[in-house]
Parts: sequence; structure tokens; C-alpha cells
Amino acid sequence: MKIALLHYSAPPTVGGVESVMAQHAKLMASAGHEVFVIAGTGEVFDRRIRFLSLPLISSRHTAVLDVKAELDKGIVPTGFAGLVKEIKSRLIPLLHSVDWLIAHNVCSLHKNLALTAALYELSQTPGFPKLILWHHDLAWTSARYEGELYPGYPWDLLRISWPGVKQVTISDMRRQEIAGLQKIQPEHIEVISNGLDVAGMLKLGSVARDLVERLDLLAAAPLLLLPVRITRRKNIELALQALWELRKRMTAAKLVITGPLGAHNPANLDYFQELRKIRKELNLTGSAYFLAEQVEGLLPDEVIFDLYRAADALFLPSHEEGFGIPILEAGLAGIPVFSSDIPTLRALGGSEVFYFLTHAEPSRVAAQIAEVLEANASYRLRIRVRQNYTWQAIYSKQIAPLMEPGNDLRTQI
Repeated sequence: MKIALLHYSAPPTVGGVESVMAQHAKLMASAGHEVFVIAGTGEVFDRRIRFLSLPLISSRHTAVLDVKAELDKGIVPTGFAGLVKEIKSRLIPLLHSVDWLIAHNVCSLHKNLALTAALYELSQTPGFPKLILWHHDLAWTSARYEGELYPGYPWDLLRISWPGVKQVTISDMRRQEIAGLQKIQPEHIEVISNGLDVAGMLKLGSVARDLVERLDLLAAAPLLLLPVRITRRKNIELALQALWELRKRMTAAKLVITGPLGAHNPANLDYFQELRKIRKELNLTGSAYFLAEQVEGLLPDEVIFDLYRAADALFLPSHEEGFGIPILEAGLAGIPVFSSDIPTLRALGGSEVFYFLTHAEPSRVAAQIAEVLEANASYRLRIRVRQNYTWQAIYSKQIAPLMEPGNDLRTQI
């Protein structure tokens, strides 16, 4: 499928709309679509995405600014129609064979009304790509633009419902504003929020990013981290059993055990096989991960630190520890710590750690984890953001369905 995204400017221009459009384009390219970005200024920001420069659609082009100066006084200058015609003639070849055109903000702001008019006229012609108007900001509902808008053409193009297009906006507040402005039902406007590049925000390195994506760790709720070698004194079987109990209440819970087999005891291989058997018997194959199975060799400290930033809690059920540095690391990472109650770990964690006995019933350990996390507002917000506001979640749940085969937007409004 060929998809074109249109805006006044594109990266490296810094701006909220430019950033959102770039994320959309990358997600579409990752989904296998042929993606174009058409903008007045910008450059290639991803080798998979073609950048098509059309200076006349910039909000800062000299000809556009000259026309806007008159429009802002309520005068439609004699050169306006010619500029509209010129933009149309430049757009037509760029949109040849495009299936979908997504126009960001150019049909709700008055930064280049000649572009708005050109797009409106083209959208009403047979064979034009299916058009999505993506509204971030609205000129007609903003007090700061009151002196620059007037009744009639072309300003009214920013407050009418265009026939045969799909309208998308970024919040329910914006949807209500558009519905009131255009005098249409709110359900004719789809709300698709902006999102976050979670891996980028957490500054995950390439190895951690690959693990997070491949194991779908951002879908965990919660994600428990057990950063230990696989050796019997770490009491990993309790962690697996507690995870099984926890998933009865928190069905998306996941556990990551980061370390390789302990290097100095051949019996660790037998222990690892026991753990894998427990995991299989408890049906935890898709929720308890030994990174020793996922990567070769010892993971660098940097990768473990990345996983701390992705995790929701540290789970440390050791029978024995000489020190217990994971408690300090978790403290610095700002995540809750659930630890076995042994002297070395209590000395480090003090009253800031949640303790359980090494021989505790897994159900009691699971209940403790669930109760603590469910009462934690920061955890609840973190999970809601991670499950609903990642770009990947937004794309798969909302953006991709807009362009599914058979979704002919011209019949929807």
C-alpha cells in the first residue's frame, strides 16, 4: 500500500506535529507499506521513507507569506487563485498511484490557506487518494487567531466538514471542538492520541531494545526483574511459583531472569533443567524468560541497567547473599523491591523494601506483590501509559485499521 503524509514541514524541523508525523511514517514503513512524506521543508529522516520536497506548501515560503499578510486583513488577494492552481499542479504528480493521503494540520490551521484550498478542490475530484485529515490544532477555536479569520472562502474551509474524507484528532476535547465547529456528530471524528517511543524514552540500548520487543516485555503488567545467575541459592523456583500465583490476579505479569548459569558448580545445569521443567508444568513459557536462552554469553552491565528502567519491580527471593547489590540498583532505578528476609538484604534495604520469608507460600508472596503494586499510583499510571500510549500500540489498535482493505472513507460521512 502506498501512503503519503503531508504537512508544512518535516524533520529535522523541530515540532510536535513533525515528530508525530515522523513516528507515523516509521510505523507504516515497519508494517511494510511504501511511505512518502511531502513537506515544504525537511529532509530524509529514515532511509525507508521517501521525502518529497514541495516548497510552496511550506508555511514560510515567501509567496505564501505575502498572500497570508493580505488574508489576515480579511482580503483575498488577486494572486490567491493562482497560488492554489500552482500548488494543485505540483501535488497531482506527487500523489499519482497513492492509496492514502494523510494531511496533518493543513486543513485546520490557516498557515497556508492556498494549500488548504488546493487540497479541498483535489479531494473532490474522481480518483484522488482516500484522504484523512489529521487535526492537531484548530484555528477557529483559538483566541490567538481571532483577528486573522473571517467568514467566507477560504477561511471557512477550516470549519466545514469536507465530503468524503475521514477526520481524526488527538483528544476528545478536540473532537468536541471540531464537532461543534462543523455542526456534525462527534462519532464522525475518530480520536487517536499521540504516543511515546518508550524504548527511546527509557534510553534502551540495541540489545535491551531487541529483548523488550522480541519478548513483548512492554505488554507485561507487571514486569518483574530477577537479575541473578542461575544457581540454587537464588531460589528461582519460588519466583516461578509466585509468578504462577500472581498471574491469577494480574494476568499479564511477566518475569525476566537475566543471568547465565553459575560458572563454578556443574550442578547448576541440573538446576536449570529443573527450573525449565517447573516453568513448563506451570505453563509459564510465554511469561517467564531466562535470558540465558535468548542471548549467548554474559550480558553487559549496561543491558541489565536498561532492563531495570523497563521493569516495574525487583524480585529477589535468594536463600543466601553475601551483599545484594540488586537492591541498590533497584533503589537507584526507582522501582519497588520484593526481597527475601535474610540479614544481608535487610541490612541494605532497611524499611524501604518489602520482605517475605524464603520458605513462604508462593500465593502469599504473589498477594504481597499484587497488593503493593495495585496501591501504587505511579505503577498504575506507568502500566496504563505502556499498554495504551506506546506508538506501536496506537498504530496496531487504531491507525492500521483506518487503512484496512475495504475501508472506503468516502462512504462514511
